[in-house]
Amino acid sequence: MLISVLVLLGIFFVLVMLGVPIAVSIALASVSTLLLSMGFDPATTTMAQRMAGGLDSFTLLAIPFFVISGYLMGRGGIAKRLIEAAKAIVGTLPGGLALVNTLSCMLFGSISGSAVAATSAIGTFMIPTMEKEGYDKNFSTAVTVTGSILGLLIPPSNVLIVYAVAAGSVSIAALFMAGYVPGIMAGVALMIVAALYAKKQGYPRGERLPVRVAARKLLEAGPSILMILIVVGGIIAGIFTATEASAIAVIYALVLSLVYKEIRVSDLPDVLLKSIETTAMVLLLIGVSTGMAWVLAYENIPQAISDGMMSISDNPIIILLLINVILLVVGAFLDITPAILIFTPIFLPVAMTLGMTPLHFGIMLVLNLSIGLCTPPVGSVLFVGCAVGNTNIQSLIRPLLMLYAALIVALMLVTFVPFLSEGLPRAAGLIN
Repeated sequence: MLISVLVLLGIFFVLVMLGVPIAVSIALASVSTLLLSMGFDPATTTMAQRMAGGLDSFTLLAIPFFVISGYLMGRGGIAKRLIEAAKAIVGTLPGGLALVNTLSCMLFGSISGSAVAATSAIGTFMIPTMEKEGYDKNFSTAVTVTGSILGLLIPPSNVLIVYAVAAGSVSIAALFMAGYVPGIMAGVALMIVAALYAKKQGYPRGERLPVRVAARKLLEAGPSILMILIVVGGIIAGIFTATEASAIAVIYALVLSLVYKEIRVSDLPDVLLKSIETTAMVLLLIGVSTGMAWVLAYENIPQAISDGMMSISDNPIIILLLINVILLVVGAFLDITPAILIFTPIFLPVAMTLGMTPLHFGIMLVLNLSIGLCTPPVGSVLFVGCAVGNTNIQSLIRPLLMLYAALIVALMLVTFVPFLSEGLPRAAGLIN
């Protein structure tokens, strides 16, 4: 088993450092590990079968639909209306534009289901605006990057669907409800830190809007936010499944974009093409990650890791801290989708042994790995933020550290206070 682990990890990290795409690196490392115990034909055939099996899921049909709705929202003038609504809510507080940035990223990230899309759509407008008002460009970019990842916890969320598939017995409706409190709590933590920093630096507040103007801006953003209520409410009420809800989200986003006149029928082929590209990348990652997860199970690696961790300590606090540290390191190198599929079967049994429910573990896992998206050296959202903000990672480290600390505090609360994840689903009757 030790040789298998060395081959799997060694080949994977070497390929990643050479710039080989993550999906290809995972596939080649998995097949190479299988070659140690099988011949060439059985190894490649087994990997192909496991990849196909991993994609053979009705639940996964929700992902392409949510991707399309996200692109429609991004092109349909939704970001601009959400920013105006956020200004009406928090714009007059200390560090008003920083708070507007965070809230807008959270709202857009949850509606689009993509942290990268939120960083690009909101950052393109908010970072130059904040810089023009006297905010430091690197601080503005750091706020955008950290705020965007929280949309992955607030439904509808593709990564929560991926976790539901990986865990095997978790209700998507319960997961969606479970993400609200941790996502909002983490967002509030970011806003508190941003407000304190902005006050210390003497950054300006936004001007107070007349009540009538503020109400109008909230009403204009209402139809966009309503999509969350329709999708999540319909799933919880049992009106439709998550997959059916994703199709409804596409129709709603298309109608809304056409009503806003921000998108034309001639723009739809380009939207569909980009959606196909994104979906293909996501599903390829899911397929190869499912294959790698099977290889790990075949080599009995999850059980060995579980036994090893339990031998270190029988204290749940120590074990959960260790799991979080490992996931934070993993998230800095591995994209969130393959990380969820690979590490769920490894750490979920350990967490359940400690008394943690699959629902609670899933929220902890997603928040942890989301932090990795804005962590050097491989954080995809971090790189997009640097491109949008016209800056570099080195310049972002200082403002990013204090916001990162706020996210870690939120992660610890989610880890050790189960009620934050389980309270809403239990109140809604989705779990006992």
